[in-house]
Amino acid sequence: MALAGLYRRTLPSPPAIEFASPEGKQLFTEALAGGTMEGFFKLISYYQTQSEPAYCGLATLAMVLNALAIDPGRTWKGPWRWFDDSMLDCCEPLEKIKDQGITFGKVACLAVCNGADVETFRTNQSSLDDFRQRVISCTSSEDCHLIVSYHRGVFKQTGSGHFSPIGGYHAGKDMVLILDVARFKYPPHWVPLSLLWEAMNTVDEATGHRRGFMVISKLHKAASVLYTVSCRHKDWNFVAKYLTEDVPLLFTSGYVKDVDDVLCLVFKSAPPNLRELIKWVAEVRRQDDGSTMLGEEEKRRLALKEEVLKQIRETELFRHVTRYLAFESSLCNNVASLGYEDRLADIAANVCCQGAELLTGKIGSSNGLCCKGTNVKLIKTDSKEPVTMVSGTVISNGTEQRVDMLIPSSQIEPSCLCDFDQNNCCGMHPSMGDGLTVLLFALPQDTWLGLKEEKLQAQMKGLTLVASLPTLLREEVLHLQRQLYFLKADLNVSSSSA
Repeated sequence: MALAGLYRRTLPSPPAIEFASPEGKQLFTEALAGGTMEGFFKLISYYQTQSEPAYCGLATLAMVLNALAIDPGRTWKGPWRWFDDSMLDCCEPLEKIKDQGITFGKVACLAVCNGADVETFRTNQSSLDDFRQRVISCTSSEDCHLIVSYHRGVFKQTGSGHFSPIGGYHAGKDMVLILDVARFKYPPHWVPLSLLWEAMNTVDEATGHRRGFMVISKLHKAASVLYTVSCRHKDWNFVAKYLTEDVPLLFTSGYVKDVDDVLCLVFKSAPPNLRELIKWVAEVRRQDDGSTMLGEEEKRRLALKEEVLKQIRETELFRHVTRYLAFESSLCNNVASLGYEDRLADIAANVCCQGAELLTGKIGSSNGLCCKGTNVKLIKTDSKEPVTMVSGTVISNGTEQRVDMLIPSSQIEPSCLCDFDQNNCCGMHPSMGDGLTVLLFALPQDTWLGLKEEKLQAQMKGLTLVASLPTLLREEVLHLQRQLYFLKADLNVSSSSA
């Protein structure tokens, strides 16, 4: 009787040498003596098999993030904070990745939004010798790891584009150890470094760009705490293209006399759901014992979010944005089309679905999930201001689970913002004004070069100057800029003709 499915593949050798073979073991022993297997032991401690056929990029990144001992800041299962490929969805919906895989730039974006420092090198931006030096540097240290994006066909393997980490380097043979995360298909194996370069020097048909490699290390400063770039909505690429390519051209097409005109032009010409590109991040947690008490780590993270919020609202740019929004509201214009849910009632109505997706691992799909009993409450803490908490009950497969979402807030003086959003006048949570402000900060300075009035151009550059921001907010904006940089570089080159 024939058995359905496939049980592994025979590793084509040559060119590859299986890690567990006598020759593979000899290469390992010699490389270990040569000092270029230092990163191997951390990686092998967290070696995992991709949980879906198209999750090679996610599994590779989860493995590297765990090897670098980066804290996810959120739970995996039970009380444990741990990276799993099913948690890496901030730059692309998991359902889409499961169906289509993931691109080079999206993997880099995921690494950044999960607290890593990333250097990316496509083969047309690097060289074989530079790649070799980067491999030697990473395999001689535990402080960084190298991820490669390559085409399997060069190694006579089945399949096409693939991601995996490099586990070591043999200087004498000029070979690298690929810790293949598709362990159901091929075991770890050694390949000639020059042949790996050839496999990376191929074009990804999804983007029209060459593949390459990235060096991942632990960020030695605070990563983003409140905002992140999100590509989980289907039109993210149109929004990204609008911000990076179309906005500068808009300024050259007409007369813009002041800051209000600039904001009007940018926001009114934008694609739908402009604000969906940058999302604020709340903390969703299980309520296992019915307690609403906050742990010290939760209090610390919430305090950081609230400090970022406070610093945004102290900027002059924020005052311009809120004044513009208030003016638009006074004219009965629909500012909601920018893609914001500002009211706590709307957030409360949505929290269960978000919590259900996160806590059940069904990101991007609420099928089979039910939510009930959603409410907003203020929790007293040892600080002078209460904490806003949205609570609800998730029902999945007949099992009920209480979830809480902690909402950062910032006390501000009543302003024109209250004219169009009464709910935001006291203890404001993240809102439209904050999100649009941080979005403008994240745009590159050359965005404003198309403004014909030199004085206005200088004013916009001054208002959006990141170097002048307080440290915490500056790091937040730089984090978003890094994410946007990787996404811009990964935009499908054929999208303009679609």
